[in-house]
Amino acid sequence: MGRDYEEPLDEGHWGAETVENALRLPPEWVSAAGIDDLEELLEPGPGEFPQEAPPPWEHPVEPWLRRERLPHIWCPGCGIGIAVGAFVRALEEAELDPDRLAVVSGIGCTGRVAGYMRCDSFHTTHGRALPFALGLHLGNPALKVVVFSGDGDLVAIGGNHLIHAARRNADLTVFCVNNFTYGMTGGQAGPTTQEGARTSTTPYGGVERPFNLPALAAAAGATYVARWTVLDLGRLRRSMVEALRHSGFSFVEIVSPCPVYYGRKNRLGEAVDELRHYQENMVVDNLASLTALDLALGGQIIVGKFVDIERPTYEELLHGRLVERASERLARR
Repeated sequence: MGRDYEEPLDEGHWGAETVENALRLPPEWVSAAGIDDLEELLEPGPGEFPQEAPPPWEHPVEPWLRRERLPHIWCPGCGIGIAVGAFVRALEEAELDPDRLAVVSGIGCTGRVAGYMRCDSFHTTHGRALPFALGLHLGNPALKVVVFSGDGDLVAIGGNHLIHAARRNADLTVFCVNNFTYGMTGGQAGPTTQEGARTSTTPYGGVERPFNLPALAAAAGATYVARWTVLDLGRLRRSMVEALRHSGFSFVEIVSPCPVYYGRKNRLGEAVDELRHYQENMVVDNLASLTALDLALGGQIIVGKFVDIERPTYEELLHGRLVERASERLARR
């Protein structure tokens, strides 16, 4: 993946006349039609619309979601839904077979992702998404297993499983949404809460040094490590595609706002203000030192792809060495 920005959209914007004609359409037609359908409806001109409404329009991400479980539980301004949208588009771009995909999540706001995905999905116990995913993949190596969870679930109670899955280079793809807090249980401090940040358990500001997630994953042995924000959708999507295609342990940190708890307590403004902060303070540096990737409250956000290397996966070593040796020993009996 290059360092250039996402290519600009090549389709033109609607002009004033087109917008005026769109406003003349019945509301139920607008809600049922997509952009392309609306443009076709507007071609005849004012007062010449077809008599029949267009067929119901399907959102591009709908085939991957369990519509019966919507609307979702996430708060207004939460970035998890944006991350899920990028994930779905990455699945399509990577051309993964839904019947060969399993999504595993733990507990927390991001832990609800698995329940919304229309594929084999598992909502596991707190901190146990990675060992569950590893067992699932070892039992059925044909599956592409994705762990989609939050910083609290993956790095706090699940931290031990994270470092050992990376050390083994398990063939798993991990997407970690980092919103710096335990959002589902009241906004408590977690392992990524920034120094000086106020939470429900650190009302006078946190004093603990937070984890630098890319450095942690890389030091433990991950062979693909990246960080992006939910504002940077193009590069986040392309990085997700790379992580999905990568052989070995891939880890992508997704920096996301939590305006209801973390943002409000630290006076970061509304969600759009946090996204504006991302835009003004985000620096793409694929060659940045891993030790320089700390995230300070209100500070610079270095994003990029920091590690992309190859080494044998845990599954390859198991089947290529242990299974072969065990078979040879059995044959000699």
